[in-house]
Amino acid sequence: MSGQNTSPHVLWPLVVYIAAVLLMVAFMLILSALLGERHKVTKASEEPYEAGLVSTGSARLRFHAGFYLMAMFFVIFDLEAAFIYAYAVAFRKLGWRAYGEMTVFMAILAAALFYLFRLGALDWKTPGQKAGPENRIRQGNIS
Repeated sequence: MSGQNTSPHVLWPLVVYIAAVLLMVAFMLILSALLGERHKVTKASEEPYEAGLVSTGSARLRFHAGFYLMAMFFVIFDLEAAFIYAYAVAFRKLGWRAYGEMTVFMAILAAALFYLFRLGALDWKTPGQKAGPENRIRQGNIS
């Protein structure tokens, strides 16, 4: 035998605990149903109300892809900043080889940022704004 005693007289505290928990949960549910607040459901009571502002339209809006690009750039460059910080903390222990590796890493970061800039991924201007003021005057979009 393994020496474990699984007789019913050993398990009774567990059974009493489970029964007490179930009774307490049932009591709380019944009590809240009897004493809980009741109010009429109106159209206004089912609308979301956040930060003191009444909603003015659907929450299902289409966002410009630039928002998602900016979020990705933030995550990427934030992670890279964490690597640079970890390197800076251990700078004296790591030596010149790590300095060269971090220089190459930062050069790759700069090249990636320059590439994104050249692609126009960081440019949020609308086509009318890209055209310049003379084209906006011709189009009648003077602001």
